[in-house]
Amino acid sequence: MASPAKKTSVKKAPKAAKARKPAAEVSMKAKVKNLKNEAVGEIDLVPEVFGIEVRKDLMARVVHWQLAKRRSGNHKTKEIWDVMGTTKKPYAQKGTGNARQGSLRSPQFRKGAVIFGPVVRDHGYSMPKKVRIQALRCALSCKQAEGKLIILDTAKMDAVKSKTAAAALKKLGVARSVLIIDSANLDEKFALSVRNLREVDLLPEQGANVYDILHRDTLVLTKNAVEQLSGRLKESA
Repeated sequence: MASPAKKTSVKKAPKAAKARKPAAEVSMKAKVKNLKNEAVGEIDLVPEVFGIEVRKDLMARVVHWQLAKRRSGNHKTKEIWDVMGTTKKPYAQKGTGNARQGSLRSPQFRKGAVIFGPVVRDHGYSMPKKVRIQALRCALSCKQAEGKLIILDTAKMDAVKSKTAAAALKKLGVARSVLIIDSANLDEKFALSVRNLREVDLLPEQGANVYDILHRDTLVLTKNAVEQLSGRLKESA
């Protein structure tokens, strides 16, 4: 009896992927103020940097990574070879009725060694660059969404005067717990004026990081800092 003929399966050609339509750009505008709290114009914020979905898990990962890198790691306890003392056997191996002992520097004795104690080491670990960049975008977007982002025209002063700087920040409503981020070249007079102010931090644009942004309640960016951060953190870059 002849065996039935096998059916040949014809593979269908894969469908061509549909071309995605370019997403419409959403404009985000923010007011620009000066140190006298006067509106001097507007600036366009890049949605890919200041308007993304806030990922708290990414920010937490980067904050833990930053704090781990800051640890000195110089904690250490003495092990048996670090403890100074006699090397003589405390008493005979047998005949005393006590448990056998080989050294008075053992951990069970007073002033003896510490077992499994901390050792000098580096607590830092690696973090993917894409995660770090995305977490920084999330931190900036978080401040923008909470209404705690202020854009300054410039952060410059004519003279070094902490009292004047404190009064200017008070006019802006950010006298306490504020991080100011300027361009790469900080104004020396402004930096010296705010250096002694309590809970006021100043960083150049290249020093912007997740921990310092979240550590302070209000974030103040200059126009130059916004432009430089947008160019560095934009997704297309």
